[in-house]
Amino acid sequence: MWSKEQEKPVPLHAARIEDYALIGDCETGALVSQEGSIDWLCWPSFSSGACFAALLGTAENGYWSLRPKGEIRSVTRRYQPGTMIVETTFVTDEGEVCLTDFMPPRGKHSDVVRIVSGVRGKVKMRMELAIRFDYGLTVPWVTMHEEELRAVAGPNMVVLRSECVRGEAAKLRGEDLKTVSEFTLREKDRVCFVLTYAASTEEVPARVPPDDALKDTHDYWCDWTARMKYGGKYADAVARSLMTLKAMTYRPTGGIVAAVTAGLPERIGGERNWDYRYCWLRDTSFTLLVLIRAGYTEEAVQWRLWLLRAIAGAPEQVQSLYGLSGERMLPEWNAGWLRGYEESCPVRFGNAAAGQFQLDVFGEVAVALQRTPEADDDIRVDAASVQAKLIDHLCHVWTEPDEGIWETRGGRKHFVHSKVMAWVALDRALKNYERFDGGGDVKRWKKNRDLLHKEICEKGFNKKLNAFTQSYGSDALDASCLRMGLVGFLPMDDPRIVGTVDAIQKNLMQDGFVQRYRPEKAPDGLKGNEGAFLACSFWLVACLHLLGRKDEAAGMFERLLALRNDVGLLSEEYDPVGKRMLGNFPQALSHIALTHAAFTLSGHWAPEPQALGK
Repeated sequence: MWSKEQEKPVPLHAARIEDYALIGDCETGALVSQEGSIDWLCWPSFSSGACFAALLGTAENGYWSLRPKGEIRSVTRRYQPGTMIVETTFVTDEGEVCLTDFMPPRGKHSDVVRIVSGVRGKVKMRMELAIRFDYGLTVPWVTMHEEELRAVAGPNMVVLRSECVRGEAAKLRGEDLKTVSEFTLREKDRVCFVLTYAASTEEVPARVPPDDALKDTHDYWCDWTARMKYGGKYADAVARSLMTLKAMTYRPTGGIVAAVTAGLPERIGGERNWDYRYCWLRDTSFTLLVLIRAGYTEEAVQWRLWLLRAIAGAPEQVQSLYGLSGERMLPEWNAGWLRGYEESCPVRFGNAAAGQFQLDVFGEVAVALQRTPEADDDIRVDAASVQAKLIDHLCHVWTEPDEGIWETRGGRKHFVHSKVMAWVALDRALKNYERFDGGGDVKRWKKNRDLLHKEICEKGFNKKLNAFTQSYGSDALDASCLRMGLVGFLPMDDPRIVGTVDAIQKNLMQDGFVQRYRPEKAPDGLKGNEGAFLACSFWLVACLHLLGRKDEAAGMFERLLALRNDVGLLSEEYDPVGKRMLGNFPQALSHIALTHAAFTLSGHWAPEPQALGK
């Protein structure tokens, strides 16, 4: 086990966060750097142990590199239009090659396909494969069988095959506990590598024809993208964000992970390094909104079914996040053998926030159930009955403090955003009752809704600041209060909402971007600070537009779009000083908020104020 006091055996491996592109098969995903190195891949699912974990450590923790052997003069990269197929073009003094990376729609097994093609000249290439199961810890047993490499450790097996179209075949050999291959590409030469995962107890998977896999993958994504109904401004950015969300969907259950990665820091060298490979209830309402308005009803229905399965059971046991299939036990632990992204430790897997009490999730669930199309078979879980029980339970617990939307570890408080979302839960449940004639104690719900609204306005609003604050009686601001107008707690033009937006602009902005809160002002139980939170910045865009400050909103939206990397992806946070991305990547909430802001700016969405007392 490595410690900071020991001499570093080898350099850290990872590229900058924004230098990665995502490929995936809707059950897991891999990150490919601009230099052609796959540094993160969990197999067989998003939340499985990683077999490439060099992103969080060194080359010894697993990677798969395919690039020119000599000096690279320039790199350009793009997704093939309408797809999650990445093309990386390398230019050297000797010539030019194009690397195509993708993961085909999964059949029985999961595959990563890499096709490198000669464009001009004669370029020497080098492939290096270091498989390390269990998040970079376990070196597998590797054998060769007629140009087919097999790596096995415990329950895991991967198989590497290569083939060539025109030119000499790429030979594989072992070197320093990794597999390497060196070959030369001339114009129109093509060398293909296919890496396939299977359980070690299974038979060796059948060969995957690379060209067939490429066509299947291209057709799958183009067919999906063609279903998008959004045609407003910023359609390209919306389409890329929606494709990213689709790639982060776990197809067997319909759940959508918050990010593909774990352990990427919110501050370089800091301890705010969390595992986001799970499904958060608070992401459901906005996710469903953008999916439905973009025309993806099937995905919305699957998300609804996942939601009902996850929350089914005793209402007092509802969690803020769940596993891909609704698992509830997500114990948090530290991987001591990983040095962390740019020495950011500890590297955490699992997430203890699953055990926190977060009041806002009741509101997110209520909004989601209100706006989602009914499924043909609600999996034997009656949505109206589940919601009624949740709301009855909420009437008992909304008076209690909680850990809040940001899952702070500094103790429970009466967070204003949490109370607002509890109000939303009561309000939407009443509307569902009137619309669907569901069960529930309506008189009690109305009483609690109105009491809660009054309490928030009295205890959550700071007259000196002319703003709603992070918690009752506090003078600390919190960007989550930007959502108050968006969810209809008060009209957007209410002076208290306007004052809150202005106060957040004045006090929580850093170089034009929004911070969630200031830890020095509102201690959260952790050391250090963090970057600007991108979702909050997009919330501010929506608020400004709805307040009639449309030029200001559009200008800020354009600045946020400019933060996307060369293939249109965003992480969780941005460091305005270091000019780099921070946090897990790509981040679903950032892309959800981007899409929602685009809908708002283009006039495709506006909040529906709720009439108190009805």
